[in-house]
Formats: sequence, C-alpha cells, structure tokens
Amino acid sequence: MKKIMLLGSGELGKEFTIAVKRLGQYVIAVDSYNNAPAQQMADEREVIKMLDGSELDRIVTKHRPDIIVPEIEAIRTERFYGYEKQGIQVVPSARAANFTMNRKAIRDLASKELGLRTANYAYATTIAGFNQAVEEIGIPCVVKPLMSSSGKGQSVIKIKSQIETAWNYAMTGTRGDLKEVIVEEFIPFESEITLLTVTQKTKPDGTPTGPTLFCPPIGHRQERGDYMESWQPHPIKEKDLEEAKKMAEKITRALTGAGIWGVEFFLTAKGVYFSELSPRPHDTGMVTLAGTQNFSEFELHARAILGLPIPEIVLQKAGASAVILASGEGTDPKYKGIEEALQIQGSDLRIFGKPSTRPYRRMGVALTNDQPGSDIKILVEKAKYIAAKVTIC
Repeated sequence: MKKIMLLGSGELGKEFTIAVKRLGQYVIAVDSYNNAPAQQMADEREVIKMLDGSELDRIVTKHRPDIIVPEIEAIRTERFYGYEKQGIQVVPSARAANFTMNRKAIRDLASKELGLRTANYAYATTIAGFNQAVEEIGIPCVVKPLMSSSGKGQSVIKIKSQIETAWNYAMTGTRGDLKEVIVEEFIPFESEITLLTVTQKTKPDGTPTGPTLFCPPIGHRQERGDYMESWQPHPIKEKDLEEAKKMAEKITRALTGAGIWGVEFFLTAKGVYFSELSPRPHDTGMVTLAGTQNFSEFELHARAILGLPIPEIVLQKAGASAVILASGEGTDPKYKGIEEALQIQGSDLRIFGKPSTRPYRRMGVALTNDQPGSDIKILVEKAKYIAAKVTIC
C-alpha cells in the first residue's frame, strides 16, 4: 500500500481518490478549505494555504507520503524538486509540475524547443507591454493569464476597445502571485480536442519505459473559459490524429514522469495545433465516467502512477457529459430534480459534494452513452437535457 498525498481536492481529485482506494491505497487529501470533494473520500485531510511553501513542507514532513499527486496549478511547485530528492514520487514529475504550472514555460518548451505547431504568441507583465503584445500579434487575439485553471481570466479581443477590459479580466483570473499574461494569435479552428495521453513506468531519471497510450479523442465546448459539454469520440482525420499523437508523445516524454495528461489541440484546415497541456486528469475527460472506455481517465491515472499494467485502452461506447452549474452564492446546497434526471434512459450523474456555491461554479456533471457509432450531437443534447433537470438551491 502506498501513502498518496493529493494536493487539491476538487471533483477530479475525488474521482482519482475513489480509483486509488479501490486499489487499496491510502490518501491524504489537501485543500484550502475543509470538506472539499476528495476529502470526503480520503483517509486523512489537511487544510492549508496552498501557496504557502512552509505549510506544504510541514505537511509533507508530517505525513511522509510515498507519492505526491498535484490536482491544481496554484501550489509551490518549486518545492517538488526537493521532495523528489527525498525519494518521494511526484506525479508525473517535479519537472512536469513546474513547467505546466504556467503557460510561459510550457509554450516555450512546445514551440521553441520541441518545434510543435502552435499559435504565434507574446507575453506581457504591464498594461503598456500588453498593448504592444496585442499590436504585435494582431486582432483578433486570445488573452490568458500565465497561471490559471478552468479557463479563468481568458478572453478574446475582437476590437481595440476590448483591450483594457481583457487585461483587467486576466489579472482577476490569475491564480497565485504570477501577474503575467500570454497573448495568442486567434486560430480559426474547426474544433478542439483533448487527447488524453498516458505515460507509464519510468526510469530513475523519469524517462518512461512503457509505451505511451492514447484515449480516443474527446471534443468539448467552452463558455467563459470553462468546459460546458464534452463527448467521445470526436471525429478526426486519421492523419490529424496521428500528428496529434506524435506531438503529445514528444512533449510528455520531454516533461518526464508517469500518469495521465490532458493534451489539447486545435483542429484546423491546415492541420493540428498544440494548444495546452495539463499533467493530470482533465475536466473534459469526465466523459470517460460514462463508460466510454474500458478504464476511466482516473483509473488510468491511478494505474500509471502506481506502475500497474494497462494492457490497452478500448473505446466501448459513444458518450457525452454536460456540467451542472450553480446560479448563486450559498452554503450547504440542496439538489432538486435528481430523481427526474435519472428516470431518463441511459442517464447518470456525478454530484461533487462541494460545500458552497457561487455563480457558474461546477457542482456536478450529467452523463450518457450509447453504442459506438451513435450520433454524437444527439448524445450531447441528451446530456444537456439531463443536466437541466437538476437545480441547486
């Protein structure tokens, strides 16, 4: 049995905790507030300021975990190098956590070092520099904080009058103390996908020794920078899928470590563009909870970090997910319509158990599936219909 410290205990961490508990592991769930979703499933819990490095050191010393699994970006990831030297396994690796915690490191690695196709981009730390970056990249362009999660602080500048608003929104959406943004060329994409990528057992230097595996591509739609619906599989040309796989394998091997990665791509008439990468289960991958694969993304993550075999990843059904959002602020939320939602044939729900609400906070997800080859558009509408049955008060 391994002692696993989960840093960040949201809905993704909750499903991961369930997956590793089924494999007999011990979990300490850490977050900035008490009774976070994963803490409800874990053996122990800690509540700390997630950006306080001394607090992080304190609980690592207290619990002496075998494995540290980050679920969020806003952590003092520079501490991870020291933990690895102590013999603690950091998932996927200290290098991966540090590179992917902000968009600057990962974009420069992808574009400048590995030569992956990306949108043109520039950085800014001041409003003056931001104006210059927008002029350099051109309008329309996409603005993102270098460190944020679930699309917070992201916007698209379509006209000059939106520049100052975009800067202010990015500053309010940034996580941690990094006040810098990336301005990206707007890519006229046909669709965007998440290619869940699994790296397996590693050598002492973190280099994977097992084959890199891929899940069938997942399509998704966003609003306010957050995913609203996702579906699997997403239709894609074979040559584009092969190109995406090569890019995903190249960047995950460069970052080192074992685990699942959410690698995002734009699909365009000119081919595939690398967009972003998360070194952990991806929110759009919650569609795998609908039984679309023989292993969910959380089960794959669990097996990969524990060094357990993953013989193959097989698409079993077509499926879709749709989020259930809160509409206002409150505590101790109550849910209506669950029974009505579950009366719909082929429906399922995950209620995350978050102890408080705020506008647009993701509180659950609706799931549905059907036989392979089913009409994805119909499945997405069905998932949205199921989600709409559930209200939060």
